[in-house]
This record gives sequence, structure tokens and C-alpha cells, in this order.
Amino acid sequence: MPVDPWHYEREARTRGFIRIAGVDEVGRGPIAGPVLAAAVILPEDFDCSLLRDSKVLTPKQRESVYEHIIREALAVGIGEVGPEIIDDINILRATARAMQEALQNLSVPCDFVLVDGLPVNSLPVPSRAIVKGDSISASIMAASVVAKVTRDRIMLELDREYPQYGFRQHKGYATRTHLEAIDIWGVCEYHRKSFAPVRERVSICRLPGLE
Repeated sequence: MPVDPWHYEREARTRGFIRIAGVDEVGRGPIAGPVLAAAVILPEDFDCSLLRDSKVLTPKQRESVYEHIIREALAVGIGEVGPEIIDDINILRATARAMQEALQNLSVPCDFVLVDGLPVNSLPVPSRAIVKGDSISASIMAASVVAKVTRDRIMLELDREYPQYGFRQHKGYATRTHLEAIDIWGVCEYHRKSFAPVRERVSICRLPGLE
């Protein structure tokens, strides 16, 4: 936990900003499923003692922290961009689009954004990019948890639709078992066909309604 997880939020407030959203994404690297972004506006008295970068929390811890964020946040927005669009515009543009949608879907509009990683120039309000922000900014840590839990739930739904790929276990990443499943079953509509491990596998599974 950073010494002062509110440092960047306080700094933004000294510049006159009031509603500060943290934004983070998950799902840039997988070969299946959506890229998903979350935007979260926390109240100034939010108890962030349990906040961490989502990657260092166990699934059970993430679910608990997620519920706490959903209960207490001033606003939460989600942006989701699926494989077809990722293949069409590339993953970097798709990630930016997911972040834009997450901000647009906030029930309370923000006037400043703290974004994890590198600058995103297409955001609708002023922003500041923070390298490793998902481990040092309260708002970004909260967005990290919400994004991770939301995408994991989506991948569990996809696992029920296509259990042969094991989405429940690997969440769409290019694990050995996932690639072996593609070799056996071909790809499905949720695979990113522009990504090399998928593109190189020419066997395409039959999709519902396309027989």
C-alpha cells in the first residue's frame, strides 16, 4: 500500500478539480474475450485500506473489495470492446475506446482523470497518466479491481457457452491448454483473430447459425 494513496487525487484537487476518476483496463494481452476498462470516482472519506493492485489480490479478496467499491463509490462506469472491434481497429485503439466508454458511463460526470500507464490523448476531460498507478493511486486501484472482477465474470459466462476452451481457468490468455484447445476445436467468435497465436491457426470452429 502506498504511503499516501490519495496523493494524486489531492494534487488534482489543489488545481481546482472536484470529481476525479481513476481509470484502468484489463484484457489487452489475451487472445480471446473483450478488453475492458473501469472508471471509478471515490468519495474523499473512502476507506482504501484494503485497496491493492488487482493482480496481487486473490479472487476472493478481489470480490470482497469489489463489493465495497460498488457500495461506496460515487460513480462506477464500465467500457467493453469485443474481439471483432479489436481485430478491426487494433488493441491500442480498442483500449482507448473502452476507457472513453467507461468515463461516458459514469452516472456522475468527472472533471479529471487519473489513468494507469501511458497517456491516453483521446479522453474527454483533462487527465494525468501515472506509471504503475494501479499500485499507488486509490482511484486507479479501485478501477483496477472493478475492471478485473467484471472481465473475469464475463469470461466465466463465455466458459459456460464454450466450455471446451477452458476460459474459466485462463480467462482468454494464450496458455498451453488454451492453444491446444484451439488446435482441436478451432476458434470461436470470441477469439481475437488478428492476434498471432489465433491467426496462425487456420481451423475455424462452426458457430451457431453459420452451419
